[in-house]
Amino acid sequence: MLYHLLYPLRTWLSVLNVFRYITFRTFYATLTAGFLVYFFMPAFIAYMKRRRLGQVIREEGPKRHQAKAGTPTMGGAVVIGAVLLATLLWANLANPYVWLALGVLVSFGALGGVDDLLKLSRGKNLGLKAREKLLFQAFFTLAFWWVLFDKLHFDDRLTFPFLKGFRPELGLLYFPFIYLVVVGASNAMNLTDGLDGLAIVPFMVVSGVYGLLAYLAGHIQFAHYLRIPYVPGAGELAVFCGALVGAGMGFLWYNAHPAEVFMGDVGSLGLGAAVGAVAVMVKQEALLVLAGGIFVAEALSVILQVGYFRLTGGRRILRMAPLHHHFELCGWPENKVVVRFWILSVICGILALSTLKLR
Repeated sequence: MLYHLLYPLRTWLSVLNVFRYITFRTFYATLTAGFLVYFFMPAFIAYMKRRRLGQVIREEGPKRHQAKAGTPTMGGAVVIGAVLLATLLWANLANPYVWLALGVLVSFGALGGVDDLLKLSRGKNLGLKAREKLLFQAFFTLAFWWVLFDKLHFDDRLTFPFLKGFRPELGLLYFPFIYLVVVGASNAMNLTDGLDGLAIVPFMVVSGVYGLLAYLAGHIQFAHYLRIPYVPGAGELAVFCGALVGAGMGFLWYNAHPAEVFMGDVGSLGLGAAVGAVAVMVKQEALLVLAGGIFVAEALSVILQVGYFRLTGGRRILRMAPLHHHFELCGWPENKVVVRFWILSVICGILALSTLKLR
């Protein structure tokens, strides 16, 4: 919005020429989103406390988590609102990728919001059924895929780290692949969001990585130099990713141990899907496995635990899934689990960026 209002006035006031730079607008989108969450979250927390709308803790989880029952949840709604407003303020709204990213964020966030409200109304950790969630997620992903290919004529070739010339074309199989990336990222973040501050820092790392990748993919000279796919217009997604990082920082202020608020499914499903969508739009889908290594590990721990349990008639690989609960039951304090996962997420982010020069 500010880009469209102020940039045309650059001929009268030369300083407004700064709005042409994606880096400038990304920086201020980050600050805007962070301050919005910081200032509005206390009112949201107070409202949820007055209405006694607190987190319902599942009984089969670690016993120490029962002390967290009643903590205000659905803080992700404030995060999404801040990202939405910051992006609308600082991004070039003529860019279709920006609207696609916002559409994925809001639609998956709304699905998570319905899930949260059902849990709160029932007083149990029972929201939408898994089948219902996957059905809605498939519909939202189908809409995302249709706009990409029917309206934007998007390239359906894949890019892999370390393999410069290997770009297989998937055709119609690209939709199942997009579904795996977007829905997988959404649900993986949902599984990771089980300890105070655990999910939001790896999320900020991944958002930062993809903000840089978006900027590089949208810059023809950088893209050709690094031998990554050039995606005209994708650079504007850096502004969106900056808003994600900023909102994440604002949320961490209140979500750090002991958490004053949880993001809820509205946050985890929406934010995870948004990062997955950005990965698709900047043609770095496969790299998400490395950049989001923590989320991948958490999701795989659940898949392997459930699969092994069914195959062996009740035996387990881990003491409890997702993975962070396993380490809790091994005797690690919650803070130690969280900080160590943060460290690993930063390492994953650095490794992901290092592949730019190892192609």
